Amino acid sequence: MKIIAIIPARMGSTRFPGKPLANLLGRTMIEHVYKRVALSKFISATYIATCDEEIRQAATAFGAPVIMTADTHERASDRIAEAVANIKGDLIVMVQGDEPMTHPEMIDTAVRPFENDSQLGCVNLVRRIEQEADYHDVNTIKVVMNQQGDALYMSRQPIPTLSKAGFSATQAYKQVCIIPFRRDVLLRYTQLAPTPLEKLESIDMLRLLEHGYPVRMIETQYNSQAVDTEADLARVAQLMATDPLLSQY
Repeated sequence: MKIIAIIPARMGSTRFPGKPLANLLGRTMIEHVYKRVALSKFISATYIATCDEEIRQAATAFGAPVIMTADTHERASDRIAEAVANIKGDLIVMVQGDEPMTHPEMIDTAVRPFENDSQLGCVNLVRRIEQEADYHDVNTIKVVMNQQGDALYMSRQPIPTLSKAGFSATQAYKQVCIIPFRRDVLLRYTQLAPTPLEKLESIDMLRLLEHGYPVRMIETQYNSQAVDTEADLARVAQLMATDPLLSQY
């Protein structure tokens, strides 16, 4: 099974414009993501998909192959579907360009379930939310799952409702944006009409859920912090300052 990683990135983030090229410990954030993804033993090739010339130039400078895409995509999943149109790969792993704390083992964890389940179409990583502030943060995508580990719903609002004992007694999980698709499911995704909840929440995976496609959630033991704001960037810089993975790239 050939596995390709695609990192979608664009300059026009509404919450943090230009964030892919933000300086993080002496490198652009997108370079950290690319270098860390490329360390995965499962990945055959890693590409950056963008519609912005600034990102193309920066990525080319640190040796990353770039695929230019349309500037009309609302969803990262649609962007990577366009990017892989002429690339061979059985499994396409989307790693968001604002996940600089990605660890290669996280990618390995996300793709392993496909080895023994031919019906599996899409996987997302999740992690238990440890800080109550993150539970209330609209930039943190919360997810609730059924007994089989498939997503029931994702929201930027706090779900599930806190138990009477409070946050510490509530099992709340966040989506970690490392998302492998089987190629056929990814291409089907981009042919599906955008859905009301997808647009309301601004969450890619809701398009699959609303059209009746399952999304398997797999828990990761690695801590991760997406960068949605400049405050997040400062927080991640502190968390990554002593990361031993930095010495591998």
